[in-house]
Amino acid sequence: MKRPVRLVLSVLSGVMLSLPWLGFPGWLLFAALLPLLALDDFFIREKQNYGSVSFWGHAFLSFLVWNGLTTWWILHATPAGAFVAIFLNSFLMSMVFWLAHLARRNAGGGTGYLAYPLFWIAFEYAHFHWDIEWPWLTLGNGFAGNVELIQWYEYTGVLGGTLWVWLVSLLLFVVLKSLAGGESNRRMRANSLLLILLLVIPFGWSLVRYHHFEEQGEVRKVLLVQPNIDPYTESHEEGAVNDKLMKFMRITRTHVTPGLDYIVGPETVFEQQWDESRLHNYQAFRQLQELTSLGDSSALIIGASTFRIYGENDQVPATARRSADGLVYDVYNSAIYTDASGGYQVYHKSILVAGVEKMPFRRYLGFLNRYIINLGGTTGSLGIQAEPANFAGPGGDRIAPAICYESVFGGYLTEFVKKGAGAVFVITNDGWWKNTPGYRQHFSFARLRAVETRRSIARSANTGISGFISQRGEVLQQSAWWTEDALTGEIRFNDKMTFYVKNGDYIARIAVFASLLLLLHLAVNRLTRDKKNPH
Repeated sequence: MKRPVRLVLSVLSGVMLSLPWLGFPGWLLFAALLPLLALDDFFIREKQNYGSVSFWGHAFLSFLVWNGLTTWWILHATPAGAFVAIFLNSFLMSMVFWLAHLARRNAGGGTGYLAYPLFWIAFEYAHFHWDIEWPWLTLGNGFAGNVELIQWYEYTGVLGGTLWVWLVSLLLFVVLKSLAGGESNRRMRANSLLLILLLVIPFGWSLVRYHHFEEQGEVRKVLLVQPNIDPYTESHEEGAVNDKLMKFMRITRTHVTPGLDYIVGPETVFEQQWDESRLHNYQAFRQLQELTSLGDSSALIIGASTFRIYGENDQVPATARRSADGLVYDVYNSAIYTDASGGYQVYHKSILVAGVEKMPFRRYLGFLNRYIINLGGTTGSLGIQAEPANFAGPGGDRIAPAICYESVFGGYLTEFVKKGAGAVFVITNDGWWKNTPGYRQHFSFARLRAVETRRSIARSANTGISGFISQRGEVLQQSAWWTEDALTGEIRFNDKMTFYVKNGDYIARIAVFASLLLLLHLAVNRLTRDKKNPH
């Protein structure tokens, strides 16, 4: 295989991997890995002539294309951040493929092929939990536009989709390789049958489940407000902040209807930092509270920037700041709940965007904290909440308040549901990404959360897409991009927990354990072989 052909295969795999994130069907992923698997096969057959690093270079090119085509829009907010995110993630992905390729070189056959799905799922799982979380390109996310095909995510979560892609891809590659070689033996026929079953059974079961699923729970009427503020031109001066507040209140007053249970505003409705211990002292907050008495009594959920001052005896976290007059405090990206009773509840965003809202590996890189990018009126690493907490609404309602990036993390959302959340309210500000695939991708991931948890989702965006999503992932209503809007709809509060909610990312835990066993097996084999052949 000549070098130009190899480069074409690398680029082709990257382009095909990108397509589902750009609006094309998710099932294209089943063919997207085939060019890379063909390259893996070539470099193993020619391993006497090529080192494993040659394969790594081709894999890096594929993932550079994939990351570049799907997440280039980050550059609107931070060109440097986009460069780091795209190159770092491409490098990590290529390293996973290189390790799996090494396993294939040393083990060969089926054992070697096992390394690909095991190592890859372990990598995706790590991307949910380390200090530079970036699960945006989890393979299972590629089906976000085709939820009728993955209703079984309520059992597996999004990593079940990743496993599905890998199993189908590997079987398809083995079958095509056998056909190309003119083979027609029992093993090839068995692999073909298994491939058909692996496609037909999940597709068929999911379609039946999708068309026969009945929503569970009591109905609530919700108003979503999309004020459409340009984050690149808005001012944080007092007059401009007040104008922004008045706009939100005007839209809300215009669209309040009888029987409304909840009014939901986007992330950072108010960005002049509030001391969350005394919100009632702020006139702006009192004005917002008045909205809950319009028509029938409603509850209001909005995003705001808040801070907390620590006392002498308080345990101070690493994210705390110190003012010129010696006050020690934390700043938060918060969601605030209030209702006609006059009380309020505050939730702090816990999964922060690395390089934007937090300095990753702060223990070692804290000196770089001042370079955190300003995307919302505050700079420096933000404080976080120790664990998820629901808002307690009227009539026993429990609401999961997911702020922006948190809606990408299925495992994190299950923690709210375990604590009784009957619905998920997502508040976000997607205007940073302008009119690009970024805001559309972000909205589509909420559909996966609906299927995984079987929870209705009400999503309010400053701009981007606000909308209602049913418990089967169907988009019931949605707003247009860059439009001032308000949507009124009904959602259901469900109290049943799915298998995935109860058991979390068990597929990943199995993959991590199996990966360690496989690495140990390969190491033992290598040591044994070296002892037998010392020269």
